[in-house]
Amino acid sequence: GLLLALAYPDRVARRRPGGEPRYMMTNGKGARFDDAADPLAGEPWLALADLDGDRRDARIFLAAPLSLAAIEARFGQAIVEERVCAWDARESQVQAVWRRRLDRLVLAERRDATPDPGRLAAAMLDGVRAMGLGCLPWRPAHQLLRRRVALARAAQPEAGWPDLSDAALLDRLDEWLGPYLGGMRGRAHLDRLDLDAALGGLLDWEARRTLDRLVPTHVTVPSGSTVPVDYDGDEPVLAVRLQEMFGCAETPAILGGRMPLLLHLLSPARRPVQVTRDLAGFWAGSYRAVKADLKGQYPRHWWPDDPMQAEPTARAKPRK
Repeated sequence: GLLLALAYPDRVARRRPGGEPRYMMTNGKGARFDDAADPLAGEPWLALADLDGDRRDARIFLAAPLSLAAIEARFGQAIVEERVCAWDARESQVQAVWRRRLDRLVLAERRDATPDPGRLAAAMLDGVRAMGLGCLPWRPAHQLLRRRVALARAAQPEAGWPDLSDAALLDRLDEWLGPYLGGMRGRAHLDRLDLDAALGGLLDWEARRTLDRLVPTHVTVPSGSTVPVDYDGDEPVLAVRLQEMFGCAETPAILGGRMPLLLHLLSPARRPVQVTRDLAGFWAGSYRAVKADLKGQYPRHWWPDDPMQAEPTARAKPRK
């Protein structure tokens, strides 16, 4: 066996786990016995002399037993000790191991209880890339931030707003996500990821202030209510009860007044009764027909003839 190993060092082989007589060689290729009853089929280590040349799983025609002690004694200088952290897609977690190997043949391996933190984080990043950004614990607030930044970026391409698209986030994964993966080893650990801080790190304090001013999450309407802006669709929408907009001629806008919001004016039951970007035009035009319809459905609410002179209210009627 040792003579064959010296003649064919790339054919030193170790039996794979399992019942089949299959082997892994130092060159990384596989080999097998066709007959499980072959006298050598149970040997843990072999030196292979004659194969059929099949690159994937060659058939063994001639071999001799070999011992691990002989391998280590004769090839000791070529044996490498290493600590490896790698993403295991099947288990959805990082496998951290210490191993000794001869070329591509693993001679010994055990779990590494104290992996290098940097390598552990790098392997977790590989896992996130493999699984996609959907594996992160996204909440509606995170997606809202991304849409608001995208809107600001489109409106002000020269302002240096960060690109928070999926492609850009994956490209810069090491930069924004890596520092927050400390101690994590698997997909289940991502549930405790502080995604607020990770995404927030892409915007400094001044950028946050500017974003809140230009692309706010909420708008204060004439009644005094603070109403959320919906950025889910192709354009920002402000859904507000019609009575809360009395007295207002100017359509609420974002981006410093450059983008009027699409108003969904709602009934008291919060059903849309008018969609418009021209609030003044609505008061002067179709309000009369909408008022007649709402007055019939909600007679206890206040529907003034002149909405521009009326007091806005979040109640059925203004306070006396």
